[in-house]
Amino acid sequence: QLQLVESGGGLVQPGGSLRLSCAASGATMDYYAFAWFRQVPGKEREGVSCISSRGVMTIYADSVKGRFAISRDGAGYTVVYLQMNNLTPEDTGVYYCAADFRGCARTASDYSYWGQGTQVTVSS
Repeated sequence: QLQLVESGGGLVQPGGSLRLSCAASGATMDYYAFAWFRQVPGKEREGVSCISSRGVMTIYADSVKGRFAISRDGAGYTVVYLQMNNLTPEDTGVYYCAADFRGCARTASDYSYWGQGTQVTVSS
């Protein structure tokens, strides 16, 4: 059973940076694609970025292209990062790490495993 634990959220001023981490355990990570979603109250969970198994391919939402970078690291690719730069108030939300062996997908329902989420607040 794959388990995901996010960390790194917090309060940051507009224009600032944060790095989120997703620590994975419980399965062979090589076979899983990992994604970051975010959600604000009253809205659906929105896909932010995805990285394929072994990190060959990365995908970004248009709203974060050029500002966010996803990567995976650790022995057996056990940690997934989301480096977030030049943050704006529109980036505020709860950020979730997700994973699935079927590869990167567009919607939240395509992912089988989820972390508990970490709050990111961008405000002056």
